[in-house]
Amino acid sequence: MNKKNTIPASLIKVIKKVKQHFPTDHKLQQMFEKCFVNTYETTLKPQEDGTTFVITGDIPAMWLRDSAAQVRPYLIAAEEDEELADLIEGVVRRQFQYILHDPYANAFNETANGKGHQDDQTDMSPLVWERKYEIDSLCYPIQLSYLLWKSTGKTTHFDDTFVQVLHKILHLWRVEQNHEDDSPYRFERKDCRQSDTLHRAGKGSKTVRTGMTWSGFRPSDDACLYGYLVPANMFAVVVLGYADEICRDVLQDDELAGECRQLSAEIKAGIEEFAVFHHPIYGDMYAYETDGMGHYNLMDDANVPSLLAAPYLGWCSFDDSTYLNTRKFLLSRDNPYYYEGKAAKGIGSPHTPDHYIWHIALAIEGMTSTDASDKNRILEVMKHTDGGTGFMHEGFDADRPEEFTREWFSWANSMFSEFVLSLCGYAVKGSPLYKSLKIQ
Repeated sequence: MNKKNTIPASLIKVIKKVKQHFPTDHKLQQMFEKCFVNTYETTLKPQEDGTTFVITGDIPAMWLRDSAAQVRPYLIAAEEDEELADLIEGVVRRQFQYILHDPYANAFNETANGKGHQDDQTDMSPLVWERKYEIDSLCYPIQLSYLLWKSTGKTTHFDDTFVQVLHKILHLWRVEQNHEDDSPYRFERKDCRQSDTLHRAGKGSKTVRTGMTWSGFRPSDDACLYGYLVPANMFAVVVLGYADEICRDVLQDDELAGECRQLSAEIKAGIEEFAVFHHPIYGDMYAYETDGMGHYNLMDDANVPSLLAAPYLGWCSFDDSTYLNTRKFLLSRDNPYYYEGKAAKGIGSPHTPDHYIWHIALAIEGMTSTDASDKNRILEVMKHTDGGTGFMHEGFDADRPEEFTREWFSWANSMFSEFVLSLCGYAVKGSPLYKSLKIQ
């Protein structure tokens, strides 16, 4: 744990604004302050090379996904805090280093110390903690670099390294459009639960070309049932749009911008043709996964990207009809991972025990709702399911919230913070949430 002694004045200013917005809710005030500074106090470790290493909390490794989501709310304070902006740029630069080392890996060590899952049957290295390939691991660094630019005006991270990273991502996503024939990626883990390994000698379930790009694992780090993970492909479309804008407006590289647009269009067309399922009750809705051969997995997972998070990510508007149909399904018992209990109702994950709801999913449900009373209801649920700790957790029992997984889970604390800030009218500049708040 990298405990810092001094909280930046910019973060204290944000905390004061939240307290002013909720002047009589002392529990919320205390929870927000604890959760908001948790990432800064305990997980950020500046490096001598100017980059920033970020642990997830109770696991001493840096996930490309988690690290981006953990620091995202700080972009609001970084608008007027150059040191904080530099710290976040350090996160982006660290992510770029890792992607260049191995774009198929999802989590990395601070140094090449050989920690983590070194016995997995895949192309491991001592710098890699885990090599489960997930599309979103490559989406999040692009998203964070884009939002850093929009929040602070910084463009120094859009250098030759960024261009190399973008070329590597584009190449990988194109290879994985035809995973069955073109991909070099294999992953097997011995003596584990089924969701921690890929079958067919590490190749995963069979897919055919659709235009979408293949993913071995979900953002939960669980194996995909079918190789086209729809919310992750939605996220890829969005960040390719970000990359297109960066290439045009900052790098003045029209050729690279065109490559981003072309791949984005192919993935988007694949989603629209192969990932929309006509449900007899809910109508046209998005499947969570498909294989391009007529098989659909109708569910959602608490981890982001999720189907519930589609407008939060920027795939669609908050009132898109197909999304709203999907949302009705996801927040019903027809979704196998939607739970209702004495303390809460919401979406969980096959990654955690049955009947466990995730605070990340509740935050997303709140931020994608357009109903003020619904947002307030979710806030009250989150306040009363902290298990008496003042922090958010991974999953908690819907009947007994004092039973939970991961006491120290920075991503969940950051998502709660972002939700509370949105209720106060604050969001990260450049994000879909920011644009929606400004419109309302």
